[in-house]
Amino acid sequence: MLKPEYEPLNKAELAKVLRIGSHERSAFRDALTELEATGELNRGKKSRYRLASRHKRARIESFTGTILFSRDRKRQSAFFIPDDPQAHAAFRAMDRPRIFVPGREAGTALDGDKVEVQLVKDEPPAWHRNSTRAKGNREVEGRAELHARVIHVVERTRTRIVGRFYSKGSRATVVPEDGRLPTSFRLTSFLPEANQGDIVVAEFSGWDSPHNMPTAAMIEILGRETDPGVDILAVIHRYGLPLEFPDSVLREAEAIPETISEEEIARREDWREREVFTIDPEDARDFDDAICVTERPEGTWELAVHIADVSHYVRAGSALDREARKRGNSVYLADRVLPMLPEKLSNGVCSLKPGVERLTHAAILEFDAKGKFTAARFVSAVIRSHRRYSYEEAYRFMKLDEAAVAALPDEKERGLTLHLKRAWRLAAMLREKRFANGALDLEFAEVKVVLNEEGRAVGVKRSEYDESHQLIEEFMLAANEAVAYETKNAPAPSLYRVHEDPDLGKLQEFAEQARAFGHSVGDVSHRPELQKLLKNVRGKLEEHSLKIALLKSLRRAEYSPESIGHYGLSKVNYTHFTSPIRRYADLIVHRALRRILSRRQAPTAPEAADWTPSVPEMAAIAEHISKTERVAAEAEVDTQRLKMIEYLEHLCDSDEETVFEATVFDVMPVGALAELDQLMVKGMIRKDDLPPREEYFFDRGRNEFRSRAGSAPLAVGTRLKVRLYRVNKSRGFIDFVPLSENSRPGKKPRIQEE
Repeated sequence: MLKPEYEPLNKAELAKVLRIGSHERSAFRDALTELEATGELNRGKKSRYRLASRHKRARIESFTGTILFSRDRKRQSAFFIPDDPQAHAAFRAMDRPRIFVPGREAGTALDGDKVEVQLVKDEPPAWHRNSTRAKGNREVEGRAELHARVIHVVERTRTRIVGRFYSKGSRATVVPEDGRLPTSFRLTSFLPEANQGDIVVAEFSGWDSPHNMPTAAMIEILGRETDPGVDILAVIHRYGLPLEFPDSVLREAEAIPETISEEEIARREDWREREVFTIDPEDARDFDDAICVTERPEGTWELAVHIADVSHYVRAGSALDREARKRGNSVYLADRVLPMLPEKLSNGVCSLKPGVERLTHAAILEFDAKGKFTAARFVSAVIRSHRRYSYEEAYRFMKLDEAAVAALPDEKERGLTLHLKRAWRLAAMLREKRFANGALDLEFAEVKVVLNEEGRAVGVKRSEYDESHQLIEEFMLAANEAVAYETKNAPAPSLYRVHEDPDLGKLQEFAEQARAFGHSVGDVSHRPELQKLLKNVRGKLEEHSLKIALLKSLRRAEYSPESIGHYGLSKVNYTHFTSPIRRYADLIVHRALRRILSRRQAPTAPEAADWTPSVPEMAAIAEHISKTERVAAEAEVDTQRLKMIEYLEHLCDSDEETVFEATVFDVMPVGALAELDQLMVKGMIRKDDLPPREEYFFDRGRNEFRSRAGSAPLAVGTRLKVRLYRVNKSRGFIDFVPLSENSRPGKKPRIQEE
């Protein structure tokens, strides 16, 4: 292969040229496999082998970490994220928080596996080092390319494979729905009642070579894809989410009394007669925060943020605690909630329902007349919520004028409405101060699919991020910040919510996207300029797309035992304290805070402090729950998109002429990405689906599709009308076709099952 005249050959051709005898073929195949595994050879088209690179290859030290495959690239590429914090910091110092892994060098790693990799630097040939080469429509200097090569799978994290079952004779396979996995797994065993095309769950059993098919054993049949609920069950199994609680956990939950003893109430600060109330989503059942706002005659403010005292019921080391830690958080899917705690707690004794006594851990915050924070105290309390508002109800009452409030027939309702208005005056001041201090406005309207009793998508509901949401957000942020300051300065081991500064290169990419929409953009690395841009896009059709693009350019917020600040919120100290029913981090923070109060022998810490982890243990918990949070977020997005696709199909089946208004937010040679303005759903307008008579072609210089027939170009910011044209439910993608005088006639969506 080192000879200049060598042309790539496949295994059989190489064996023939090298005169490998039949008795040596097995050893020859093993030798080729080893050379490919060590990165010396590449296997290209038609399985022909060539040297891995004509470039000089420098091997650098090895690291252990996680490999993540690109969802839509069919294992052509992946990224490696190191475990070691020092390596993590070193990579980020090189503006490389992740290291690229070519698909051919991923070996037998599966998405999410813990792997050992070797960093490899391919040096360009001498003639190339000082030259430039074309890359897309740009010229880049010849330079060393750094990537990672998997040399060992340390730990398998993927155990469940969800996909379609196929069999032919004695050969059976499962084809995964997840594009990050190999295209198929050979089944070593399967359930005899399985039918062709059934959605099944298989347990991964092994993968010895990238040239062989990985193996798995079928363990469950979910049903046909069209059966009600199967689509969501497939997502649940794909992400390994727990459906049931162990019996030991349920027994422990059932043993918790429904009522609170008088002895416990006597040990707590009594807020039962104070005007405490909750504001939550309309469909919420776990109410973990309540508020009470008092404006004093001298103009100062008291804000009481009451949080469900889950730590009173869930003791460290108990079965409930171990299961909550394992789950990490509740998962809110399109048709169900997978709670962190059993329903007896999450919707029962811990939920701050109106009219019943509930235990809370409260942050009592003081502000001056201008909304400046002045003091905080933390108490164990008992409340009786006076009212449960949905966001929609709260907003409606907040907007009533003085005459309308006076006309309310119920005196209690009048009092609570005035309380809401009073609370908003404080929240508005806090919000103004927060943005003045550099916080980024990353909130936007939310669209959720409405399901019928069978779990079928039948409509959509748009929820605006109005003053009722903002009120609760400001008060929760204030409580979280006050608790973080308290635990950091104790000092005591605790968990913090951290958000590192963004990669400048990614911020610049975001700035280019904003410019493509016609916005004037300054130096976005300067926070006021970024805030100015976000203010300018507010209310525009492209607001959602640009805010999502900015979120993708920022680093992901995570948990840490160190308080290193939160970039997006522009806070030096921040934690999660306000949702212990659904987040394990908050439960840990409650215990840490109570331990601090106990050490001070504070009279408002009535019960003995529970055990709290050491700093190294906190770090392990932080890593685990950051991972469970990412998994939950991906599963939630997947189920919402599945149901949105189902709704679009339903809409187009009932009216083939359904037309959507859309905005193009990205253009690439394969097509244009567009977002439906009202539904905020993204899809592709593929080049091949553009009107043929228009003779569209991709103009690289202008980054747009231009028409030889003289029609308007298709570029970022273009607004147009589209129809749904092609849907792939398993991969979750949607294709649109634009409407014009020369467009093809409307068709029903083509549903791809692959």
